[in-house]
Formats: sequence, C-alpha cells, structure tokens
Amino acid sequence: MKNWAGNLEYSSAKVHHPSTVDEVQRLVADATRVKALGSRHSFNRVADTDGTHILLDSLPQDIELLADKGTVKVSAGISYGALCRALEERGFAIHNLASLPHISVAGAIQTGTHGSGVNNPSLAAAVVGIDLVRPSGELVTLTADDDDFLASVVGLGALGIVTGLELAVRPSYDMRQRVLTDLPWDRAVASFAEIASSAYSVSFFTNYTGDMIPQVWLKALDSEAALPGLFGGTPATAALHPLPGMSAENCTIQLDEPGKWLDRLPHFRHEFTPSNGEELQSEFILPLGAAPAALEAVRSLADKLAPLLFISEIRTIAADEFWLSPFYRQQSVALHFTWKPLQAEVEAVLPELESALAQFGSRPHWGKLFTPALYDFAALYPRFEDFRALAQANDPAGKFRNGLLDSVLGVAAPANS
Repeated sequence: MKNWAGNLEYSSAKVHHPSTVDEVQRLVADATRVKALGSRHSFNRVADTDGTHILLDSLPQDIELLADKGTVKVSAGISYGALCRALEERGFAIHNLASLPHISVAGAIQTGTHGSGVNNPSLAAAVVGIDLVRPSGELVTLTADDDDFLASVVGLGALGIVTGLELAVRPSYDMRQRVLTDLPWDRAVASFAEIASSAYSVSFFTNYTGDMIPQVWLKALDSEAALPGLFGGTPATAALHPLPGMSAENCTIQLDEPGKWLDRLPHFRHEFTPSNGEELQSEFILPLGAAPAALEAVRSLADKLAPLLFISEIRTIAADEFWLSPFYRQQSVALHFTWKPLQAEVEAVLPELESALAQFGSRPHWGKLFTPALYDFAALYPRFEDFRALAQANDPAGKFRNGLLDSVLGVAAPANS
C-alpha cells in the first residue's frame, strides 16, 4: 500500500476498513501499534505504522449541518470536495480551502494544512469539536472548553484516531479569480505584504529563477471592490495552469468571472479527481515579516532548486492557537515546493534549503518532506514540551507513535512487543 504520490510504501502488517466508529474503537483497543489513513496525501511517514492501519474510507460519509449553531458535523474521512458541495447545496461555506479539494478533512487538519490569505487562518481554525479514539478504545469529544483541545486539533495522530469533527461554517459567498503574469521580483520583494494582502487569497508561483515571478493568482470576494493595481504584472488574457505549458482545463475558473467560493478558493476543480501525483512536496512556514529576506535566500539557491522543481507556491496564513500548528501565534508566509519525482536528489538538496531558512524560524509542514534532525522543535513551538508531555501521558505505550513522531518528539516510544 502506497501513498498518493507513490513515493513511499507503508509498513503496516494489517490494514482494516472499518464501517463503524465502534469497529474503530475495537481495532484501536486490540492493537499494539495503530495509525489512521485518510486520502494518503502525506509525502512522509507521519501516518505510517508497523502495526495496524485503519483506513477511514468505509466509515459513513455523514454531514450534519447545525444551521442554528453555525457548525457542521462531519465524518473524519470525508473529503473537502464532498463537504463543500453538501454545504453549498444548503447555502453555507467554510472560510478557506487547500489548493486540492480531494484531501480528507481529518488528515488535513491533523497536519496543519492550509489555504491562503493574510487574514485567513488554516483549515484547523474551523474546528470547534473533535472526536478521538484513545489508546484504550475510549471515544472522547473535545471542544474549546477542554484543556487539551488546542493540542489535539493539529495533533499529528499522536493523541488519538480522529473519527469526527465539528466545523464552523458561514453563509455561502461568491468570489472571482484573476491571474497576473510576469510580476517583477524586485517589486514582489519590496511590496510583498501589500501584494499578498491585495485579495482574499493570493498565491505566487515561481521557480526562483529570472527577474519575474511567472504567475500570481488573486482570489477576491465578489463583494469587494475591484482588484487593485497590477504591481507591474500583466493580467492574463486566457486561463492558466500553475505549471507552464499545462492545460488549464482542470483549474478553477479565472479571468475575473464570478462564481461560488468552492469553485474559486481551490486551484483545481472538484470534479477533477487525481488518482495519484507523480511529484514530491515540501513546505516551510516563516513569520510574514521575514518573507522578503527569506525569498532572497531561496533565490540564491535557484540554480540548485530549479532543476528539481515543477513549481513553488508562496502563500500567507493568519495566526492560530493550536500548539503544533506551524502558524501558532504567528502571521505567516509559507514557501511550498512541488518537486519532480526525484527523491534522492530532493533529499540531498533539502538540508541546504532548510539551513538557509532556519535563520527565519522556519517550521516545516508536518505532512511533507523535511529533515527532522535539523529542527529544534522546542524552540520553534512554545507549547512543544507541553505537547510532548501530553502525548506521553495519553499514550504511554506508544500505540500511536512511529519513527517520524519519535524523531520529532525526541523520545523513542517503548519497543513494540
């Protein structure tokens, strides 16, 4: 069994597709090592185990809208695409979406996945309740009133198997999307915060070479005033794909044509279903104020990075309060790298890139490729020691642990018996 990208084969000895939460509880209680899998869109072993894998794809795809409360209850394995369609049919929406709507809700939230926008927090920020199966098989529901809620939402699977979530919703809204081409790098660096704040969601696409950023995608609320100045870029006259030369057929509608939020916030259409992706991904999150200097640091490595890159996307994210969120109390910029499927070459250059970004307090995306040994997580995350203590208290036998979690937490789990 492999992940979505096909770059890793999972290590599990057993694989189960439970059809009820009760069955999940029994499987967890009986296991020595156990992890959950959703859409398998992680590029590292954050969700791997040498024991039992529980796939969430056979659980009921429940969506319960609580309109008077302004929330929706969903099953953990449901995709954002399915959730968004169901919400829109009822006249509701969520605040943000990742570039690909096919990822599972629980997996995205547990790893701190996000969309874009200086005032838009990550997907986890919508969570108001989370259902977890503890190592004993006990099912618990946590809300903001619970002491360990802020540790559990972006929890890397270390505190339990997520079976359900309650998310805040808002009334449906319309958006429009414009793409600029050939934004001068010097203007982007000098006015980064201004450009990144010029629409509800802004993404820069580049490989860091040359004097121009090839594309900037601006997603604006239809209720907002017309998008501001072009910042030296040129408005595209035809729909574009982030990758040069690729057809825009599967991309969301551009050219300032109004449409619903779920058809503009992602980069790719809901009806386009990728079966796998022959690519690798890394992402590094830094304080927003560090963006100009960090971008220059990455540009200095362009000759080494560009031959390995399909594209890099630069986005912004608002701060949140989740202990292991890369955006913990920090308005952030995220540098995302979509690599060609050349894992050995990518892993060889990653430490140099990560070292160049370390001076800015870079935090890696938990579900993508990074080098754990290069990070002092306790220095990067003020509540890290509290999280480590909570993980050990909730899971003293290390049932939910694996090699990556051991390296991140800095304490090996008990040996598998």
